[in-house]
Amino acid sequence: MKNLVSIIVPVYNAEKYLKKSIKSITAQTYKNIEIICIDDGSNDKSLEILHKFADEDQRIRIIHKKNEGVSLARNTGLENAKGDFVLFVDSDDWIEKNLCETLLFYMEKKELDVVMCSYIREKGSESQKKVIFDNDIIFLEKDIKEKLHQRMIGIRGDELAHPENADALCTVWGKLYRRKIIEDYGIRFYDIREIGTYEDGLFNLSYFEHTKKAMFINQYLYHYRKTNEESITHAYNPELQLQWKRLFHIMKVYIKKNELNRNYKQALQNRISLSLIPLGINIVSQKCPIWKKIKDIRNVLEEKNYKTSIRTLDTKCMPLHWKIFFHAAKWQNAFVVVILLNVIQLIRGK
Repeated sequence: MKNLVSIIVPVYNAEKYLKKSIKSITAQTYKNIEIICIDDGSNDKSLEILHKFADEDQRIRIIHKKNEGVSLARNTGLENAKGDFVLFVDSDDWIEKNLCETLLFYMEKKELDVVMCSYIREKGSESQKKVIFDNDIIFLEKDIKEKLHQRMIGIRGDELAHPENADALCTVWGKLYRRKIIEDYGIRFYDIREIGTYEDGLFNLSYFEHTKKAMFINQYLYHYRKTNEESITHAYNPELQLQWKRLFHIMKVYIKKNELNRNYKQALQNRISLSLIPLGINIVSQKCPIWKKIKDIRNVLEEKNYKTSIRTLDTKCMPLHWKIFFHAAKWQNAFVVVILLNVIQLIRGK
């Protein structure tokens, strides 16, 4: 009998994009799938749309729950999954019709624990391929530790030449997982309300710890929709610094508990340093006088975690504009840092 693939789709107020997402899943060339849609307390027409699809396709199961965030919605999906393999798809994204078939083919042929593909960033009418690796790569245990597992903590060495790719491998979508590993080790998502972001990376950190063989295939099978609504800079989050402090503490405890080497420790320091940019953009997005923004940035730069990490950040491989930013941060020039953050925000188009 063909292996069953559980496709978990967390849904929250996604009526604008949901039809395209679900259609791309039901149209998969690999048919032995169950589609678990978790409605996370939507107050738009998302649930109505899901029921219409479910009436037409018996493979769709709908679970309605109160709104608690994407992490707990995915956990609900895992608790109800019955498949041999697990695939995550976000409700505003879509997938190529051969994604399941392709990932499962390599999973079985190469006897993998996880298989990953690349993706296309979709923003309005613009589509941009995200280049992660230039070719197909098989990772065995040593490579998994150094190039995948450690990367879930942070990047280091030559990887800092492309800091914009720091989290390109950290998403849970675009990957096919063995459910047995997830269940055997009780792997679940951290509550995003507690850590702010990066619930995907922590999930993968735990999963790659138990992975013996992995593969990246250089095919663009997932379409990631980048919208302003999901951006960390869309609305000021006054809790973000505290949430990330919890996130970094979780990683620090993980490193200590598993007796991981100093490379992991440096990777964490680098993650803390790089987080200064999105944290800073969050701060300058406040609707307040510029002196208040400068004061808040100065407080971050003087905070022990950031002060220590920026001091140890090796910028020699970084592009020039990254070097300028982190040198200003190292010298605790809050005024220049705020100016640079505003420039970054302008370039990104918020």
